[in-house]
Amino acid sequence: MLTFGVVALGVTDVRRAAEFWGAALGYELREDGFGGWAKVLVPPGGAAGMAIALQTSQTPLQDHPRLHFDLHVADAAEQAAEAERLVSLGAELVDWDSYPDDPDFVVLADPDGNRFCIVDLAHGTL
Repeated sequence: MLTFGVVALGVTDVRRAAEFWGAALGYELREDGFGGWAKVLVPPGGAAGMAIALQTSQTPLQDHPRLHFDLHVADAAEQAAEAERLVSLGAELVDWDSYPDDPDFVVLADPDGNRFCIVDLAHGTL
């Protein structure tokens, strides 16, 4: 039976990516060959959650990537606060040209340019 192991994230600067994503998610860096990877970010203290393997990549970024992270927050206030915090860590708000009329998400890019979203889970529930 298959299970997810890690999500492999291509970056140009592994150390910078480890610092950003570690701070963004509160993850810990493992450098002991976990899952066959040299550098893997894991949830703290053995908590459940997806591990992120960091690998060096020179592949050009896609403006509209086929795969990206969705990070969930409880409401719009938390979404705004997290977007501001992540920008202070080195992320950038993306001038996204594909927002729907009433989006529940904001698009950011990590310091390497990888796109990700912060999704307001309460959007449209009131």
